[in-house]
Amino acid sequence: MSGKAISFVLLSTVFFALMNVCIKLLPGIPSYEIVLFRSIISFVLSLALLLRLKIFPFGRGSYLYLIMRGIAGSAALLIYFYTLQRLPLATAVTVQYLAPLFTVLFAAFLLKEQIRWQQWAFMLLSFCGIVLIRGFNPEFPTSLLLLGILAAALSGFAYNAVRKAGETEHALVVVFYLPLVTIPVITPFAVANWVMPVGQEWLLLIAVGVLTQIAQVYLTRAYQMAEALVITPYTYLGIVFAILFSIILFREQYSLTGYLGMGIVLTGVILNFLFVMRVTNFKRLRVYLRYFPGA
Repeated sequence: MSGKAISFVLLSTVFFALMNVCIKLLPGIPSYEIVLFRSIISFVLSLALLLRLKIFPFGRGSYLYLIMRGIAGSAALLIYFYTLQRLPLATAVTVQYLAPLFTVLFAAFLLKEQIRWQQWAFMLLSFCGIVLIRGFNPEFPTSLLLLGILAAALSGFAYNAVRKAGETEHALVVVFYLPLVTIPVITPFAVANWVMPVGQEWLLLIAVGVLTQIAQVYLTRAYQMAEALVITPYTYLGIVFAILFSIILFREQYSLTGYLGMGIVLTGVILNFLFVMRVTNFKRLRVYLRYFPGA
């Protein structure tokens, strides 16, 4: 069973990587618009699945956490897509992998969970990696890197809302609330900054929504079939795919310190994951890990 689960998580990672590539191939389309297209497609597919399974789509009472998840998740998506379009692909993806660390940080304040000194050390290690990615190049856009960190922080906040909502709501309802909240929030901005897609841009916009939905389905199935300790390490292959696509498709180059920084960020995140797995109940982890990455 774990072999099939690993196959599913690998497929999920590939589909998320392809989604990132599609966004990168849309430099002329505002991120508001990309998020709107993604949300509409996700809304339709999620609602169809909920109705098919005869699950009430609007939840059973955890509305505050569902709406918080939707608002934070939509903001995280918007900023993440913006950085994907402007930062080197692997850099934008690596910074987003800080989200689990922010999940731990927000859990301390929102859920009153204790942060061990080891976790503080892992966070510091990852942020040292961010400093190396930034390097000493005055042309490197520090503001974009900070926006990427903000997107990861918002994702971490959203994951805590997912955890609280997941205590009473079906997982599909939690997924459905992201497009449900995002569409009315993002539509005015998308309309105000609208750029009419042409040619293959239509296909790329549709692909962003479809690939995301497929990736989420495979990732959720993987976590249903095997323990998080088996599954989650494979999600970090997303950085490997990002580096390969970045070099092959976009001819982006990275310095040695850049590669070292990405490796250090990933090391801090993985060490935190392994530590949490050792001290935390597996089932509680499943509630929010399956929504990673990308809010």
